Amino acid sequence: MTCFPDSFPSGHEPRFLVVTTQITENKGEASLHREHLYRDILAVSGGVMFSQVTENMKSKTIVVGYVLALALFLFAQRRPTVVATPSVFHGIVDLTHPSLGVDAHPASPGKMDEAKLRIANRESATQIEAPARVSKTLWSVDRIPPERLIGPLVVIDVRRQSDRDPDYQVSVEDIANWEHRYGEIPPGAMVMARTAWDSRWGSSKKYRNSDGHGVLHFPGYAEDAAKFLVEGRNAFGLGIDTLSVDNGPSKKLAVHQYVLAHSVFPLENVTNLERVPANGAVAVIAPTKVEGDAVSPVRILALVK
Repeated sequence: MTCFPDSFPSGHEPRFLVVTTQITENKGEASLHREHLYRDILAVSGGVMFSQVTENMKSKTIVVGYVLALALFLFAQRRPTVVATPSVFHGIVDLTHPSLGVDAHPASPGKMDEAKLRIANRESATQIEAPARVSKTLWSVDRIPPERLIGPLVVIDVRRQSDRDPDYQVSVEDIANWEHRYGEIPPGAMVMARTAWDSRWGSSKKYRNSDGHGVLHFPGYAEDAAKFLVEGRNAFGLGIDTLSVDNGPSKKLAVHQYVLAHSVFPLENVTNLERVPANGAVAVIAPTKVEGDAVSPVRILALVK
């Protein structure tokens, strides 16, 4: 055992105690003993003066200096390696047609006044319709809760059916076929019908596809399919790459009326659905926050895993 002096020189009284380790050989095994070493702390200069210790301490004790540094080193050795987690998504796809300016609308070359441009853009730009369109007591575009503007992206491919019948309506059977392959549509999904009609978007005549009587012809959703998606699968949004979620010849706009009344928003004139998977991506819906309005241009982004 190391002995310390009974008294210290004047001005060098001990100010704090540091615990050190004495390593003593005993039959080939190391036994640890705690000893007290007094140090002086000079408050002004920050210097350290060690108190005098007896000579026999030199022969029997190894004083481990800088205890704090050693402890930090040992702690660092035990810390787990931090591995950077790669991003969950590897790509972003824009599912949006642009809202064109006054001098750029393909259907009406030349200058247009703002009122006509607004109408024209509603027929060609990617847009969202808010429930306020059927009742002022429901959400306008700026009131749609942000948590309802992001969700799983579901793409139902009906290109083959739409190619045979331009008035095709997405059916419950189409939904059942999708679920048979990919599993049940998750709650809060943004369901998109992929008809490939967006390939006609550059031509207003082909996109509207009106006949000699002025009746439009393009695909949409069947009312019973819309009801199933809203009530049976709790979809948040119903989208399509045509002018409307109701097909061209529709007069009552039954799909519009139903989904809006249930606070589900239609997303129309969507594009680039061929660039996203049928299942597994996430849709981000970013409408222009038009106060009190029921229709607005929208940016739709797909986050692809």
